[in-house]
Amino acid sequence: MSRVLIAVTHLLGAGHLTRAAALARAFAAAGHGVTLVSGGMPAALPRLSGIRLVQLPPVRIVGTAFTALLDPEGAPVAAERLAARRARLLDALAEAAPEAVITELHPFGRRVLAGEFDALVEAARARRPRPLILASVRDVLARPSRPERIAATGARLAAAFDGVLVHGDPDLLPLGASWPVDAALAARLAYTGYVDEAEAPPGAAALPGPAGPRAGIVVSGGSSAAGLPLQTAALRAAALDPGLSWRVLVGRAVPEADFLRLRAEAPPNARVERARPDFRALLAGAALSVSQAGYNTVVDLLRSGCPALLVPFEAGHETEQRLRAETLAARGLARVLPEAELGPARLADAAAAAHARAAALPAAGDALPAAGDAPGAARAPIALDGAARSVAVVEAMLGRRPPAPALVPGRDWSPLDAALARAAGDGRAVPFWWRDDDATAPTPALERLLALAARTGWPLALAAVPGGAGPALAARLADEAGLDLLVHGLDHRNHAPGGDRRAELGPHRPLAALAADAASALALARARLDRPGRPVLPVLVPPWNRIAPALAARLPALGYGGLSAFGALPPVPGLAQAHAHLDPVAWRAGRGLADPAALLARAAAAVDAAAGPVGLLTHHLVQDEATWALCEGLLERLAKSPAVRILRAATLFAPGASSVPQTASGIGPTGSPPAREDKTAPG
Repeated sequence: MSRVLIAVTHLLGAGHLTRAAALARAFAAAGHGVTLVSGGMPAALPRLSGIRLVQLPPVRIVGTAFTALLDPEGAPVAAERLAARRARLLDALAEAAPEAVITELHPFGRRVLAGEFDALVEAARARRPRPLILASVRDVLARPSRPERIAATGARLAAAFDGVLVHGDPDLLPLGASWPVDAALAARLAYTGYVDEAEAPPGAAALPGPAGPRAGIVVSGGSSAAGLPLQTAALRAAALDPGLSWRVLVGRAVPEADFLRLRAEAPPNARVERARPDFRALLAGAALSVSQAGYNTVVDLLRSGCPALLVPFEAGHETEQRLRAETLAARGLARVLPEAELGPARLADAAAAAHARAAALPAAGDALPAAGDAPGAARAPIALDGAARSVAVVEAMLGRRPPAPALVPGRDWSPLDAALARAAGDGRAVPFWWRDDDATAPTPALERLLALAARTGWPLALAAVPGGAGPALAARLADEAGLDLLVHGLDHRNHAPGGDRRAELGPHRPLAALAADAASALALARARLDRPGRPVLPVLVPPWNRIAPALAARLPALGYGGLSAFGALPPVPGLAQAHAHLDPVAWRAGRGLADPAALLARAAAAVDAAAGPVGLLTHHLVQDEATWALCEGLLERLAKSPAVRILRAATLFAPGASSVPQTASGIGPTGSPPAREDKTAPG
């Protein structure tokens, strides 16, 4: 088989080394010869049979001072130690003679050690035959504050690297949420899923649930001393509620003096121990996990299914864990307590609430539904087979096996391309516009949406929910060019009786109540989201795309100038209408990507009909990776076609625009009007 060299240096915790070791075990299990080069402090690494471990002269840091390297004794690292590290690293390369070289985090990070990583890469490039050179990164990266550093990373990748293994699931947290992903970088990315250091078989389910009710709180803080504030607060929280049992696990790298202090401070209902190998078994039976949001901790939580309170590490302006924690919270998989708000009382309250909920929660390992989901709504599983998939990707690149199936399958664009060519040949201009629904707060999904708009050059009409939107959303969108804000109902609350299709502004309540909600929605949107030079457009987007005809007729008197739903509605004098016609989400079939062939056939029919503005409707909060990929491809194709005229909402709904409904002339796969979507998620 092949020979693989993996180079890693961990500086704060041991997470980078743990992940690199898991990759090394996966390659070795597949029959490859593996050399693992570690440049951080030595750490116990189990199950390294068949793996050659090379330890460089170690370096470390204190706190989050990543540029101040220290030797094991705490003295500043001298040039001689750095030279010795580089020499040993290059010796390891020569001895291993690898066919694949994997650098953990470099060139996206470890700038303080860039010299030795660059030397390794250059020496690898000079070898004949030249080995495959790959970067290995986690799901979230620390974005540099200086643009030139991002450019330097791109230049290194272009000059020397064959690809980037991203150890995450793009459906949960794409790399673009934390690092700028342009076309050149996107072409190099290979998402592997999360790397499970416990080496569960690919596709394995979470641990089985406990025999009895969940009980107790498990507190963990990673391997380093960075978790000490959380562990201290947990012990004080335990003292506030003697009726609950707490187990506080302390990392092996935490100094013994700190460990003994914690044990001395523990109340009778709390036990303080060193980290245990049966951590997941403890989580599987616990009512609550209280932890930071490090990579490996999150994988443990996803495997065990334990309810989680995440207190992300944010010292030194760290943002990695906060982004990961808020992403899980947005999926309903955790709750977040910001580190700045950490205190005994807050922890005690969360623990008590967790015990109250424990009996009603799904069995361990079941995915918890996100807030707002319908009961039983399907959700794609999070990929946790990153180690095995990484091996498959590298083997495919080395030609050892057929290419691994892509997470984002290819699409047949020929029906749309043909329709665009016909329109261009006829000299027809087909107007298109883009609307996205359900915005309430800055999220990684919103960042991805805004990045997609910027990358493709499309103006975006963002339908925000006034009752859920706050100052954070207004501040995030304040400087976004090419963005128009629309009014997405009041609270996105379903008022339809059981059995009826969901609607907030449907014909289920008196007209006076509907009018009052619509008027409040416009006033609240203006109060919360208006900014100088970018006011909220007085355009109503009814939740679930349903509106009582009597309310539609009243909208101009309530101050609205426009209405946008899905498909055509009757005309209303004084009310401009432009609707959506293409929705890529399969709301009734798991909320993944709808049938691409049918969707592209509908888009082709829209181009052929050319009877009015065609609207693309997206939902950034629920889209999976395949849906994002199709939307990006669609936007790019349309933007490049000379037959497409891109319109922004401010133009479509400008004062004096036609009150005749802007339709796509009954676009559907068979020429029939498109069916309204009955969503299982907000829309």
